[in-house]
Amino acid sequence: MNKAITTFVLALAFIGGFLIFYNPKPASSPTENNSETLDTIQKWESKIDEQASVTVTVTPSDLSLESKEWKFDVVLNTHSVELDQDMTNVAVLMDDDKEYKPLRWEGAPAGGHHREGVLVFSPITPAPKSIELKITGIADTVRTFNWQF
Repeated sequence: MNKAITTFVLALAFIGGFLIFYNPKPASSPTENNSETLDTIQKWESKIDEQASVTVTVTPSDLSLESKEWKFDVVLNTHSVELDQDMTNVAVLMDDDKEYKPLRWEGAPAGGHHREGVLVFSPITPAPKSIELKITGIADTVRTFNWQF
């Protein structure tokens, strides 16, 4: 009888431990404490330009005022045009008053039919109401991409 009680207590402890440690918890919803943080994180929309047999997709990845650099993911695809442009010479970021040249291009070197990388700019302060990224010289076209803050 003593052996049966011990086995029962051990089985009960095992089941209780299993339920405590492996019980799936429902996904928590944002609380008031962290909803303010979630509001400051902004997802930026990808913009696509399809002209002259070249598709250019641009997605801002970091445009926060706290950031030391503003970054734009750029993807270029074609089957008929050579993508041999120096991206730091063909891109410019504009606000209402000024133009800003990129600091650098981090990505595929000039050439080929498929390129991707990141255009890096200094942040614009104070924050503008909108920005425009203009890329010229790819298949002799001007491509503009706009975002509102």
